[in-house]
Amino acid sequence: MKINPTFELERNCGFDVVAGVDEAGRGPLCGPVVAAAVIFTDTKLEIPVTIRDSKQMTPKMRAAAYDWLTHNTVWAVAECSPAEIDEMNILQASLTAMTRAVNKLSCKPQFCLIDGNKLPPFLTGAPIIKGDTKSLSIAAASIIAKETRDKIMHELAQKYPMYNWDKNAGYPTADHLRAIDKYGINEHYRKSYKPIKERMTKNETTYDRKH
Repeated sequence: MKINPTFELERNCGFDVVAGVDEAGRGPLCGPVVAAAVIFTDTKLEIPVTIRDSKQMTPKMRAAAYDWLTHNTVWAVAECSPAEIDEMNILQASLTAMTRAVNKLSCKPQFCLIDGNKLPPFLTGAPIIKGDTKSLSIAAASIIAKETRDKIMHELAQKYPMYNWDKNAGYPTADHLRAIDKYGINEHYRKSYKPIKERMTKNETTYDRKH
């Protein structure tokens, strides 16, 4: 069931400048995790596009929403690289990217509504479980984060077309795993993720046996 979020949380939290914060890319085997922070300066603004959890939207709907949001809200994006994800784990990298996105906003929020159950470091706000189905600001952040990350993966796919990152976005599809087995990994892969770690260990074992 598709749930349309509202501005109820923004209006009832007791602050005038509220940012919604969400991330995209926790599950993929490669590429950065990307976070976005969004502030609606006018919660009475008429919104001519659909804004909801980005996972509940078609690519066409997301593209239209992204275009409108980036022209009508205060927003910022930030990321953590695969190397940072390996160093600090995906949860901490996601929270760090969220903090970076908020810090990049041109307007400092008084309060942040964070998708999930953890409050990122150094931010004042509240975590909201399934926030992208409840808060329009969080839903907007989910759209901008996903569209930004998809564009990054499309650009990387131009350099590494054999992995089809423009189609799988780095997720562990059967075709993607087969491509990894055939072509190996590169600096864009998250080496701490199980499918990559297993393949690295297998390759090291094979090399040792040959030598």
